[in-house]
Amino acid sequence: MSLTKKIDFALILKVTNANPNGDPLNGNRPRADFQNYGEMTDVCLKRKIRDRLQDSGESIFVQSDEKKTDGMTSLKSRAESEEYGLGKKAFQVKKGIEGSKQKDQTKNQACQKWFDVRAFGQVFAFGKGDEGGSGVSIAIRGPVTIQSAFSVTPISITSNQIVKSVDSDEKEGKNARMGMKHRIDHGVYVAFGAMSPQLAERTGFSDDDAKKIKAVLTKLFEGDASSARPEGSMQVLKLIWWEHNSKAGQYSSAKVHGKLKEIIEEKIKNKSINGLIEDITEEKLTVMGNGLSLKPEILDGF
Repeated sequence: MSLTKKIDFALILKVTNANPNGDPLNGNRPRADFQNYGEMTDVCLKRKIRDRLQDSGESIFVQSDEKKTDGMTSLKSRAESEEYGLGKKAFQVKKGIEGSKQKDQTKNQACQKWFDVRAFGQVFAFGKGDEGGSGVSIAIRGPVTIQSAFSVTPISITSNQIVKSVDSDEKEGKNARMGMKHRIDHGVYVAFGAMSPQLAERTGFSDDDAKKIKAVLTKLFEGDASSARPEGSMQVLKLIWWEHNSKAGQYSSAKVHGKLKEIIEEKIKNKSINGLIEDITEEKLTVMGNGLSLKPEILDGF
């Protein structure tokens, strides 16, 4: 049975002396907007969710290189693998009514096989096959959406010149040994997300699947340590979970998320943002109106 209730959620994250999400087009500096508010993209956050789900034993289609379990070198090879995927015939879609039925069958099989496909969706676009496929892409729209996380205040980026442990280029000599390492001294980030029961009906995303994502969100950075993000430098402070009483929901996601945004704006206005966590209470985050109320569940990070 698919998801029975609309769900909204928010994550409050803390960064200390780390690079939470480097920009490869900007020397791997921590991402920031033009007003210098730090950013962790939705792609980055979904990568960590996928990794934690894979750590807990779930089948993941979009695997990171260091966590590959099947030896596949591309998404195409994984999807078309007879052993680890759906097989080539599943993606050799013909045109017409029969082709439409085959696409629906492939969608259902992909959603059943891979957790991240039925949660986040996926586009299978592999072009024309060798055996007469039409090359029509197969798009799956997922019920779970998550926004990019932004810092509540502008961030301060510290950049240090470093000496690499090995020469990366013999021709460049000593110059190739030099590099830059960037970090954020301190930052508090907030991300918002939602789960749509209407879209869950199409992918088979269930209440149990929602509980699994809820469980991994509190330990998003466990097992994710690296040189840029040393152990203990990334932390989930709070997970705020609003579970509506119906598929349609009691309120819009904008109104629900707005309760947390109001608290943040008030703390910034009063120059007391350091006390943000103290104001994260059930009472202040309960949404009310039209004779209804929606109380959140507030969970501490792992």
